[in-house]
Amino acid sequence: MKCYSLLSICCLTLLFLTACQGGGKSASRYVDGNPLDLRYAQRLSIVEHDSFTLATLRDPWDTTRILHRYLLLPAGWPVPSHLPEGTLLRTPLNRSLVYTSVHCSLLRDLKADHAIAGVCDLSYIDLPSIHQGVSQGRIMDCGSGMNPDIERIIALHPDAILLSPFENSGGYGRLEQLGIPLIECADYMETSPLGRAEWMRFYGRLFGCARRADSLFAAVEARYLALKARADSTTQRPLVMMELKSSSAWYVPGGQSTTGILCRDAGARYVFANDTHSGSIPLSFETVFSRACDADYWLFKYNRPQAMTYDALEADFAGYAAFRPFRQRQIYACHTGQVPFYEETPFSPDLLLSDMLHIFHPEIVASDTLHYFCRLK
Repeated sequence: MKCYSLLSICCLTLLFLTACQGGGKSASRYVDGNPLDLRYAQRLSIVEHDSFTLATLRDPWDTTRILHRYLLLPAGWPVPSHLPEGTLLRTPLNRSLVYTSVHCSLLRDLKADHAIAGVCDLSYIDLPSIHQGVSQGRIMDCGSGMNPDIERIIALHPDAILLSPFENSGGYGRLEQLGIPLIECADYMETSPLGRAEWMRFYGRLFGCARRADSLFAAVEARYLALKARADSTTQRPLVMMELKSSSAWYVPGGQSTTGILCRDAGARYVFANDTHSGSIPLSFETVFSRACDADYWLFKYNRPQAMTYDALEADFAGYAAFRPFRQRQIYACHTGQVPFYEETPFSPDLLLSDMLHIFHPEIVASDTLHYFCRLK
Protein backbone atom coordinates (compact mmCIF):
# COMPACT_ATOMS: atom_id res chain seq x y z
CA MET A 1 0.00 0.00 0.00
CA LYS A 2 2.80 2.37 0.92
CA CYS A 3 4.61 1.45 -2.28
CA TYR A 4 1.45 2.14 -4.29
CA SER A 5 1.02 5.57 -2.66
CA LEU A 6 4.63 6.47 -3.34
CA LEU A 7 4.24 5.45 -6.98
CA SER A 8 1.10 7.58 -7.30
CA ILE A 9 2.83 10.59 -5.81
CA CYS A 10 5.74 10.23 -8.27
CA CYS A 11 3.37 9.96 -11.23
CA LEU A 12 1.39 13.01 -10.14
CA THR A 13 4.59 14.99 -9.64
CA LEU A 14 5.79 14.06 -13.13
CA LEU A 15 2.46 15.07 -14.66
CA PHE A 16 2.57 18.38 -12.77
CA LEU A 17 6.07 19.18 -14.00
CA THR A 18 5.10 18.28 -17.56
CA ALA A 19 2.06 20.55 -17.39
CA CYS A 20 4.16 23.42 -16.01
CA GLN A 21 6.49 23.05 -18.99
CA GLY A 22 3.65 23.65 -21.41
CA GLY A 23 2.87 20.11 -22.48
CA GLY A 24 6.34 18.56 -22.64
CA LYS A 25 6.48 17.85 -26.35
CA SER A 26 6.04 21.44 -27.52
CA ALA A 27 8.35 22.84 -24.82
CA SER A 28 11.18 20.39 -25.49
CA ARG A 29 10.62 20.60 -29.21
CA TYR A 30 13.48 23.04 -29.74
CA VAL A 31 15.89 21.70 -27.13
CA ASP A 32 17.68 19.74 -29.85
CA GLY A 33 18.99 21.10 -33.11
CA ASN A 34 22.22 21.25 -35.04
CA PRO A 35 24.82 23.33 -33.17
CA LEU A 36 27.19 25.13 -35.47
CA ASP A 37 30.78 24.04 -34.92
CA LEU A 38 32.29 27.27 -33.59
CA ARG A 39 35.85 26.41 -32.63
CA TYR A 40 37.21 29.78 -31.56
CA ALA A 41 34.39 32.17 -30.56
CA GLN A 42 33.81 32.06 -26.80
CA ARG A 43 30.94 34.55 -26.64
CA LEU A 44 28.69 33.11 -29.36
CA SER A 45 26.74 29.93 -29.99
CA ILE A 46 24.48 29.12 -32.95
CA VAL A 47 21.98 26.28 -33.17
CA GLU A 48 20.17 25.65 -36.45
CA HIS A 49 16.66 24.19 -36.24
CA ASP A 50 14.30 23.15 -39.03
CA SER A 51 12.36 26.40 -39.04
CA PHE A 52 14.66 28.92 -37.35
CA THR A 53 18.19 29.55 -36.08
CA LEU A 54 18.95 30.41 -32.47
CA ALA A 55 21.99 32.63 -31.85
CA THR A 56 23.03 33.19 -28.24
CA LEU A 57 25.44 35.95 -27.25
CA ARG A 58 27.09 35.58 -23.87
CA ASP A 59 27.73 38.70 -21.81
CA PRO A 60 31.45 39.52 -22.28
CA TRP A 61 31.65 41.19 -18.86
CA ASP A 62 29.77 38.50 -16.93
CA THR A 63 30.03 35.13 -18.63
CA THR A 64 27.38 33.66 -16.31
CA ARG A 65 24.78 35.88 -18.04
CA ILE A 66 23.28 35.93 -21.52
CA LEU A 67 23.70 39.24 -23.34
CA HIS A 68 21.08 38.51 -26.02
CA ARG A 69 19.26 35.72 -27.84
CA TYR A 70 18.22 36.09 -31.46
CA LEU A 71 15.72 33.94 -33.33
CA LEU A 72 16.46 34.07 -37.06
CA LEU A 73 13.36 33.19 -39.09
CA PRO A 74 13.29 33.35 -42.90
CA ALA A 75 11.02 36.10 -44.25
CA GLY A 76 7.57 34.85 -45.15
CA TRP A 77 7.74 31.76 -42.95
CA PRO A 78 5.02 31.36 -40.30
CA VAL A 79 6.16 31.95 -36.74
CA PRO A 80 6.43 28.57 -35.00
CA SER A 81 4.53 28.08 -31.79
CA HIS A 82 6.44 27.84 -28.50
CA LEU A 83 9.57 29.61 -29.77
CA PRO A 84 12.36 30.10 -27.20
CA GLU A 85 12.63 33.54 -25.66
CA GLY A 86 14.58 36.00 -27.76
CA THR A 87 14.47 38.79 -30.34
CA LEU A 88 12.78 37.66 -33.54
CA LEU A 89 14.61 38.66 -36.73
CA ARG A 90 13.26 38.12 -40.22
CA THR A 91 16.12 37.13 -42.50
CA PRO A 92 17.77 38.11 -44.67
CA LEU A 93 18.07 41.62 -43.30
CA ASN A 94 17.89 44.01 -46.24
CA ARG A 95 17.65 47.50 -44.74
CA SER A 96 19.89 47.91 -41.74
CA LEU A 97 21.52 50.75 -39.84
CA VAL A 98 25.19 49.89 -39.25
CA TYR A 99 27.16 51.81 -36.64
CA THR A 100 30.74 50.71 -37.32
CA SER A 101 33.12 50.73 -40.26
CA VAL A 102 34.24 47.22 -39.25
CA HIS A 103 30.85 45.72 -39.97
CA CYS A 104 30.33 47.84 -43.09
CA SER A 105 33.59 46.40 -44.41
CA LEU A 106 32.55 42.84 -43.53
CA LEU A 107 29.20 43.23 -45.31
CA ARG A 108 31.09 44.45 -48.36
CA ASP A 109 33.26 41.32 -48.27
CA LEU A 110 30.15 39.17 -47.87
CA LYS A 111 28.59 40.97 -50.86
CA ALA A 112 25.75 42.09 -48.61
CA ASP A 113 26.58 45.80 -48.47
CA HIS A 114 23.41 46.51 -50.47
CA ALA A 115 21.62 45.93 -47.16
CA ILE A 116 23.32 48.96 -45.55
CA ALA A 117 20.58 51.61 -45.52
CA GLY A 118 22.12 53.90 -42.91
CA VAL A 119 25.34 54.49 -40.99
CA CYS A 120 26.58 56.35 -37.95
CA ASP A 121 29.92 58.10 -37.50
CA LEU A 122 30.38 58.53 -41.24
CA SER A 123 33.64 60.45 -40.79
CA TYR A 124 35.22 57.33 -39.29
CA ILE A 125 34.16 55.02 -42.13
CA ASP A 126 37.01 54.75 -44.62
CA LEU A 127 35.01 53.01 -47.35
CA PRO A 128 34.43 54.90 -50.65
CA SER A 129 31.30 52.88 -51.43
CA ILE A 130 29.64 54.08 -48.22
CA HIS A 131 30.49 57.73 -48.83
CA GLN A 132 29.26 57.41 -52.41
CA GLY A 133 26.01 55.86 -51.18
CA VAL A 134 25.47 58.74 -48.77
CA SER A 135 26.18 61.37 -51.43
CA GLN A 136 23.73 59.65 -53.81
CA GLY A 137 21.03 59.36 -51.17
CA ARG A 138 21.05 55.55 -51.05
CA ILE A 139 22.50 55.51 -47.53
CA MET A 140 21.37 57.81 -44.74
CA ASP A 141 23.86 59.49 -42.41
CA CYS A 142 22.30 59.09 -38.97
CA GLY A 143 24.85 61.17 -37.10
CA SER A 144 27.01 60.23 -34.14
CA GLY A 145 26.88 56.74 -32.73
CA MET A 146 26.94 58.21 -29.21
CA ASN A 147 24.01 60.52 -29.98
CA PRO A 148 22.25 59.33 -33.14
CA ASP A 149 19.59 61.33 -34.97
CA ILE A 150 16.44 59.52 -33.81
CA GLU A 151 14.20 61.32 -36.31
CA ARG A 152 16.37 60.14 -39.20
CA ILE A 153 16.35 56.60 -37.86
CA ILE A 154 12.56 56.64 -37.68
CA ALA A 155 12.38 57.92 -41.26
CA LEU A 156 14.83 55.23 -42.36
CA HIS A 157 12.62 52.35 -41.14
CA PRO A 158 15.55 49.95 -40.69
CA ASP A 159 14.87 46.26 -40.14
CA ALA A 160 17.72 46.12 -37.57
CA ILE A 161 20.41 48.28 -35.98
CA LEU A 162 23.93 46.86 -35.66
CA LEU A 163 25.85 48.46 -32.81
CA SER A 164 28.55 47.63 -30.27
CA PRO A 165 27.63 47.06 -26.61
CA PHE A 166 29.71 48.55 -23.81
CA GLU A 167 30.06 47.66 -20.17
CA ASN A 168 27.90 49.74 -17.82
CA SER A 169 26.58 51.79 -20.75
CA GLY A 170 23.15 52.15 -19.16
CA GLY A 171 21.38 50.84 -22.25
CA TYR A 172 20.63 52.45 -25.60
CA GLY A 173 18.27 55.24 -24.58
CA ARG A 174 15.54 56.14 -27.05
CA LEU A 175 16.71 53.50 -29.50
CA GLU A 176 15.21 50.84 -27.27
CA GLN A 177 11.81 52.54 -27.52
CA LEU A 178 11.64 52.42 -31.32
CA GLY A 179 10.78 48.73 -31.56
CA ILE A 180 13.66 48.10 -33.96
CA PRO A 181 15.74 44.97 -33.25
CA LEU A 182 19.18 45.85 -31.87
CA ILE A 183 22.00 43.53 -32.94
CA GLU A 184 24.63 43.76 -30.21
CA CYS A 185 27.93 43.25 -32.02
CA ALA A 186 30.07 41.95 -29.16
CA ASP A 187 32.60 40.32 -31.48
CA TYR A 188 35.24 42.86 -30.44
CA MET A 189 35.26 41.34 -26.96
CA GLU A 190 36.54 37.98 -28.18
CA THR A 191 40.01 37.21 -26.87
CA SER A 192 41.48 35.53 -29.94
CA PRO A 193 41.89 36.76 -33.52
CA LEU A 194 40.10 33.76 -35.01
CA GLY A 195 37.45 33.99 -32.30
CA ARG A 196 36.42 37.44 -33.45
CA ALA A 197 36.69 36.53 -37.13
CA GLU A 198 34.40 33.54 -36.58
CA TRP A 199 31.53 35.92 -35.79
CA MET A 200 31.25 36.53 -39.53
CA ARG A 201 29.30 33.26 -39.62
CA PHE A 202 26.63 34.87 -37.42
CA TYR A 203 26.46 37.97 -39.60
CA GLY A 204 26.30 35.81 -42.71
CA ARG A 205 23.17 34.15 -41.35
CA LEU A 206 21.64 37.54 -40.60
CA PHE A 207 22.11 38.77 -44.15
CA GLY A 208 21.32 35.60 -46.07
CA CYS A 209 24.87 34.70 -47.06
CA ALA A 210 25.69 31.92 -44.63
CA ARG A 211 27.55 29.77 -47.19
CA ARG A 212 29.68 32.69 -48.30
CA ALA A 213 30.47 33.61 -44.71
CA ASP A 214 31.37 30.02 -43.80
CA SER A 215 33.59 29.76 -46.88
CA LEU A 216 35.29 33.09 -46.19
CA PHE A 217 36.00 32.16 -42.59
CA ALA A 218 37.35 28.76 -43.60
CA ALA A 219 39.80 30.49 -45.95
CA VAL A 220 40.87 32.99 -43.26
CA GLU A 221 41.32 30.17 -40.76
CA ALA A 222 43.39 28.05 -43.14
CA ARG A 223 45.73 30.91 -44.02
CA TYR A 224 46.08 31.95 -40.37
CA LEU A 225 46.91 28.44 -39.16
CA ALA A 226 49.37 27.90 -42.00
CA LEU A 227 51.22 31.10 -41.08
CA LYS A 228 51.17 30.19 -37.40
CA ALA A 229 52.65 26.78 -38.21
CA ARG A 230 55.51 28.46 -40.04
CA ALA A 231 56.15 30.72 -37.06
CA ASP A 232 56.12 27.72 -34.74
CA SER A 233 58.95 26.19 -36.73
CA THR A 234 61.48 28.85 -35.69
CA THR A 235 63.32 28.89 -32.39
CA GLN A 236 64.04 32.62 -32.36
CA ARG A 237 61.48 34.74 -30.49
CA PRO A 238 62.15 38.49 -30.81
CA LEU A 239 60.83 40.83 -28.12
CA VAL A 240 58.11 43.23 -29.35
CA MET A 241 56.66 46.48 -27.97
CA MET A 242 53.51 48.23 -29.16
CA GLU A 243 51.87 51.63 -29.69
CA LEU A 244 52.72 55.19 -28.62
CA LYS A 245 52.33 57.37 -25.56
CA SER A 246 49.15 59.46 -25.51
CA SER A 247 49.35 62.48 -23.23
CA SER A 248 50.29 61.19 -19.78
CA ALA A 249 49.45 57.52 -20.43
CA TRP A 250 50.81 54.87 -22.77
CA TYR A 251 47.96 52.60 -23.81
CA VAL A 252 49.30 49.15 -24.59
CA PRO A 253 47.38 46.03 -25.61
CA GLY A 254 46.79 43.63 -22.73
CA GLY A 255 48.59 40.32 -22.70
CA GLN A 256 45.38 38.43 -23.48
CA SER A 257 44.27 40.82 -26.24
CA THR A 258 44.06 39.80 -29.87
CA THR A 259 47.23 41.83 -30.47
CA GLY A 260 49.07 39.97 -27.73
CA ILE A 261 47.95 36.65 -29.16
CA LEU A 262 48.90 37.71 -32.69
CA CYS A 263 52.44 38.48 -31.49
CA ARG A 264 52.68 35.02 -29.97
CA ASP A 265 51.27 33.34 -33.08
CA ALA A 266 53.77 35.30 -35.19
CA GLY A 267 56.66 33.75 -33.27
CA ALA A 268 57.44 36.74 -31.06
CA ARG A 269 57.47 37.61 -27.35
CA TYR A 270 55.19 40.50 -26.47
CA VAL A 271 56.65 42.59 -23.64
CA PHE A 272 53.37 42.45 -21.70
CA ALA A 273 52.50 38.85 -22.55
CA ASN A 274 52.04 37.99 -18.87
CA ASP A 275 49.36 40.64 -18.40
CA THR A 276 45.85 39.19 -17.98
CA HIS A 277 43.82 41.98 -19.62
CA SER A 278 42.10 41.47 -22.97
CA GLY A 279 41.76 45.19 -23.71
CA SER A 280 44.15 48.12 -23.62
CA ILE A 281 45.76 49.17 -20.36
CA PRO A 282 47.11 52.66 -19.50
CA LEU A 283 50.68 52.64 -18.23
CA SER A 284 53.23 55.30 -17.37
CA PHE A 285 56.21 55.92 -19.62
CA GLU A 286 58.49 54.65 -16.89
CA THR A 287 56.63 51.34 -16.67
CA VAL A 288 56.76 50.79 -20.41
CA PHE A 289 60.42 51.76 -20.58
CA SER A 290 61.37 49.37 -17.79
CA ARG A 291 59.82 46.48 -19.69
CA ALA A 292 60.42 47.44 -23.31
CA CYS A 293 63.67 49.43 -23.46
CA ASP A 294 65.55 46.45 -24.94
CA ALA A 295 62.82 45.27 -27.31
CA ASP A 296 63.83 44.04 -30.76
CA TYR A 297 60.88 45.52 -32.68
CA TRP A 298 58.38 48.30 -32.17
CA LEU A 299 55.02 48.42 -33.95
CA PHE A 300 52.49 51.23 -33.68
CA LYS A 301 49.54 52.82 -35.47
CA TYR A 302 49.01 56.52 -36.11
CA ASN A 303 46.89 58.93 -38.13
CA ARG A 304 48.30 62.31 -39.07
CA PRO A 305 48.64 64.32 -42.30
CA GLN A 306 52.35 63.62 -42.75
CA ALA A 307 54.07 60.25 -42.75
CA MET A 308 55.76 59.44 -39.47
CA THR A 309 59.58 59.52 -39.42
CA TYR A 310 62.23 58.97 -36.76
CA ASP A 311 62.76 62.73 -36.53
CA ALA A 312 59.03 63.35 -36.12
CA LEU A 313 58.79 60.61 -33.51
CA GLU A 314 61.59 62.10 -31.43
CA ALA A 315 60.11 65.57 -31.85
CA ASP A 316 56.82 64.28 -30.40
CA PHE A 317 58.54 62.87 -27.34
CA ALA A 318 62.29 62.78 -26.75
CA GLY A 319 62.01 59.69 -24.54
CA TYR A 320 61.23 57.51 -27.55
CA ALA A 321 64.85 57.77 -28.70
CA ALA A 322 66.00 55.79 -25.66
CA PHE A 323 64.34 52.58 -26.83
CA ARG A 324 66.48 50.02 -28.61
CA PRO A 325 64.17 49.69 -31.67
CA PHE A 326 64.57 53.44 -32.19
CA ARG A 327 68.35 53.23 -32.04
CA GLN A 328 68.48 50.08 -34.19
CA ARG A 329 65.90 51.42 -36.68
CA GLN A 330 63.52 48.52 -36.16
CA ILE A 331 60.25 50.44 -35.99
CA TYR A 332 57.27 49.64 -38.21
CA ALA A 333 54.25 51.95 -38.37
CA CYS A 334 50.74 51.73 -39.78
CA HIS A 335 49.15 54.92 -41.12
CA THR A 336 45.47 54.17 -40.46
CA GLY A 337 44.43 57.17 -42.52
CA GLN A 338 45.89 55.57 -45.64
CA VAL A 339 45.27 51.84 -45.15
CA PRO A 340 42.03 50.16 -43.94
CA PHE A 341 43.56 48.65 -40.82
CA TYR A 342 40.55 49.00 -38.54
CA GLU A 343 38.11 48.01 -41.29
CA GLU A 344 39.82 44.80 -42.37
CA THR A 345 41.92 43.24 -39.63
CA PRO A 346 39.13 42.20 -37.21
CA PHE A 347 37.73 39.74 -39.75
CA SER A 348 40.95 39.16 -41.70
CA PRO A 349 43.52 38.53 -38.95
CA ASP A 350 45.50 36.38 -41.38
CA LEU A 351 46.59 39.53 -43.23
CA LEU A 352 47.84 41.13 -40.03
CA LEU A 353 49.58 37.91 -38.97
CA SER A 354 51.29 37.85 -42.37
CA ASP A 355 52.64 41.37 -41.75
CA MET A 356 53.93 40.44 -38.32
CA LEU A 357 55.55 37.25 -39.53
CA HIS A 358 57.24 39.14 -42.36
CA ILE A 359 58.60 41.72 -39.89
CA PHE A 360 59.69 39.35 -37.12
CA HIS A 361 60.86 36.48 -39.32
CA PRO A 362 61.75 37.70 -42.82
CA GLU A 363 63.67 34.45 -43.33
CA ILE A 364 60.33 32.59 -43.24
CA VAL A 365 58.09 34.89 -45.27
CA ALA A 366 59.66 35.59 -48.65
CA SER A 367 57.11 38.17 -49.82
CA ASP A 368 58.18 41.81 -49.86
CA THR A 369 54.60 43.05 -49.53
CA LEU A 370 53.21 44.35 -46.27
CA HIS A 371 49.47 44.98 -46.06
CA TYR A 372 49.36 47.52 -43.25
CA PHE A 373 52.76 48.31 -41.74
CA CYS A 374 55.82 49.82 -43.33
CA ARG A 375 59.32 50.40 -42.02
CA LEU A 376 59.75 53.84 -40.52
CA LYS A 377 61.93 56.17 -42.53
